[in-house]
Amino acid sequence: MKGKVLSVFVDESGDFGQYNPSSPNYYVALVLHNQEIDISKNITALEKQVSNWGYPEHAIHTGPLIRREGVYKNDLREDRKALFNALYHFTRMLDIKYMCPVINQGECEEKSKFAYTDKLTKEIANKLRENYNYFSAFNTIIVYYDYGQMELAQILVSVFNTMFSGVEFRKIETNQYKLSQAADLICTVEAIAHKNTLTKSETDFFHSKNDFKKNIFNNIEQKRI
Repeated sequence: MKGKVLSVFVDESGDFGQYNPSSPNYYVALVLHNQEIDISKNITALEKQVSNWGYPEHAIHTGPLIRREGVYKNDLREDRKALFNALYHFTRMLDIKYMCPVINQGECEEKSKFAYTDKLTKEIANKLRENYNYFSAFNTIIVYYDYGQMELAQILVSVFNTMFSGVEFRKIETNQYKLSQAADLICTVEAIAHKNTLTKSETDFFHSKNDFKKNIFNNIEQKRI
């Protein structure tokens, strides 16, 4: 009999490089999906929506989408908002949970990769410890990450294997899994929610901080554990 399996999809916002006082926070979104819950219809519906708007087999990246960068640089705001809303509603309607450990690198006395790694390792471990009963209810935990930042990958391997048995790690491409894109959205939404003020592109996209919290963040935050 197959045991219970938990998928963990990871995305991050921030880096381990030179300290930037205007952007001191490092966020890690962990999207948690009990594989017993079928989300295939949600995925099919999202793929159909995105394809109908002229983006077949497209992985939505919310940061560039909001900032009008990369493949979105020539797209109208209405088209970009349609893509954002499709991924937002997909994420909102899923029976998933998430965690979002965050550290302020400015609180580290030494502004170094070692200090950031130490602080983030402790923060992720603390969040997992707070939800130990949830994670330990699964026979297998599969962590999906694109290994975009090796420091984070090493932290995840260390912390998960120390705290739980039956852990597997799989390197993925972001366009492989819609839940990886949901993690990207959650990471972006959490980062925006904790800013004091919105950037020009965020204001153009969401109008105001209050509108963003009321229309976007509050609904996503309900899934946090």
